[in-house]
Amino acid sequence: MNTVLLIIHLFVTLALIGVVLIQRSEGGGLGIGSSQGMGSFMSGRGTANLLTRTTAILAVIFMGLSLTLALINRGTSGAATRSILDTTPPASTTAPPPPPKPAGPSAPTN
Repeated sequence: MNTVLLIIHLFVTLALIGVVLIQRSEGGGLGIGSSQGMGSFMSGRGTANLLTRTTAILAVIFMGLSLTLALINRGTSGAATRSILDTTPPASTTAPPPPPKPAGPSAPTN
């Protein structure tokens, strides 16, 4: 179920990105064609309404899928997925080795 929702979420995300890039922004953007919008299919105003509605629908689906995936995965964090920062370091049972003594000049023998 989780995998299916993730794949649908991916497709909705890609479609939302595509629809947003197709829209003509105030500066011209990546809008399709010339001032006709989508060619002779619809008028410029009709194309803008279609793309705006499509963006809104895809955004609602995107948010719904995001919340659904978050709710499904909310209780699945187990010991294997915990952060290493949440655990305390294990107590060491052995003492660290003593530092080596510096090698100094040997005492003269008389």
